[in-house]
Amino acid sequence: MAKLVSLSRATLRPAVFLDRDGTINEQMGYINHISRFQILPGVAEAIRKLNEARIPVVVVTNQSGLARGYFPPELLVTVHDKMVSLLAEHGAHVDGIYICPHHPEAKREEYRLACNCRKPKPGLVLQAAEELGLDLAQSFVVGDRWSDLKTAVNCGATPVLVLTGYGRGDAQYIGPTQEVQPAFVGDDLAGVVQWILKKMKTREEKKGKGI
Repeated sequence: MAKLVSLSRATLRPAVFLDRDGTINEQMGYINHISRFQILPGVAEAIRKLNEARIPVVVVTNQSGLARGYFPPELLVTVHDKMVSLLAEHGAHVDGIYICPHHPEAKREEYRLACNCRKPKPGLVLQAAEELGLDLAQSFVVGDRWSDLKTAVNCGATPVLVLTGYGRGDAQYIGPTQEVQPAFVGDDLAGVVQWILKKMKTREEKKGKGI
């Protein structure tokens, strides 16, 4: 598979990177049982709009519950199978799911690691960009935590905050003290996607005019 560095800018595609918990599904803390995984209203339809616009959608998620011993790897597979199935029921899909299972103080030794993939470090996004041929400078990272916004900045993408999950609390209590600020704040993923599509249309129009 071609490496990112070997691809021309014209070949690379912009993408939308989505956090999982609180952005795609209800924020339930650690999803330690399949019954706790529920897609947020309107999320599948929002992702379908990105699919229809041929914009890659990539899930990037910290899952330190594995490292902490709260659930087995098999459950994570089951949860993501359910997510894919629920999205498919609405004609939507994601183009990749990238997971960080690590924690520097993990209970499970195999996951005890100060890695480069735990958000806000950029490892997951960089890996996806390399494997899928994505243009990070033209991409968006969407999440409900300030760590997602920092991830965007750390990989050169546009940070977007969604007010589902922890988003509303983070916006009120954490955001004012942070140097990193979102380019856009949306009430839900539907509003975020609407803004992203409009932003990308404007970019294309400027590109067509040579601006």
